[in-house]
Amino acid sequence: MARNLFYRAANIVQLSRFTLLVGSKSLCTQIPAEPLTVRQQNNGIRSITLNNPKKRNALSLSMLESLRGNILADIDSDDLRVIVISAKGPVFSSGHDLKELTSAQGRDYHFKVFQACSEVMTLIQDIPVPVIAMVNGVATAAGCQLVASCDIAVVTEKSTFATPGVNVGLFCSTPAVAIGRAVPKKVAMEMLFTGSPISAQDALLHGLVSKVVPEERLEHETLAIARRVCQASRPVVALGKATFHRQMAQGRDAAYAIASRVMVDNLALRDGQEGIRAFIEKRKPVWTNKAEKAHDE
Repeated sequence: MARNLFYRAANIVQLSRFTLLVGSKSLCTQIPAEPLTVRQQNNGIRSITLNNPKKRNALSLSMLESLRGNILADIDSDDLRVIVISAKGPVFSSGHDLKELTSAQGRDYHFKVFQACSEVMTLIQDIPVPVIAMVNGVATAAGCQLVASCDIAVVTEKSTFATPGVNVGLFCSTPAVAIGRAVPKKVAMEMLFTGSPISAQDALLHGLVSKVVPEERLEHETLAIARRVCQASRPVVALGKATFHRQMAQGRDAAYAIASRVMVDNLALRDGQEGIRAFIEKRKPVWTNKAEKAHDE
């Protein structure tokens, strides 16, 4: 009997050791967290997907930093022609993560969040390639700001847009910068004062988005636009985008002065002259996609 008790105790000890060993291994082999954004690129089109649907793709500081990194990666490469931003799940983005905006985080952290967000939104407009938002769902607050900041927005019929911050005691002042430049003043003010969502069709009517399509055609329609962008000369598109945003901030006369000068600069590009020759010769242009000069300015 004593021997049986000894063997039984030894087995219990071995089992305990095995359990501890397995437990420690399971801790060491935990599945790593999925990236907050996913970047892919093919044939000049870079796809960036907001990849945190469990948190409604909230634009947390980490999400903003991840998005910024994926936008800037090899941004000057000739292989990059256009960026498409989309999201996983039924919410494109719910805006800032409110858990990061409590008093416990402190004023300095709050400033860091809004500074990072402003940098991403201005970056989208400052980079040399067009950025397209591909939206299939809800875009609120800073999520709506992201859509408004993109150069083009293709959305599904079920998508909605809102700036509901006023209803939780935080007016959407930074989203208002982008939205107020995309839609008429009174439309923006109604969105900001009430927080009420607008439909995809109303967003199209007021200029917040470019196109409304059936859900099953969203990717097809978005990629069709992206491929058309890829057919143009990269430096010509880059020059045109930069000039558009620059002249929009000016008065009429200053805007014409800027645009006229840039038209002349455009003609001095090798691709500018190639396009004109191709048109005259009735053939397709062969772009260098380099910012090379055809003649002195």
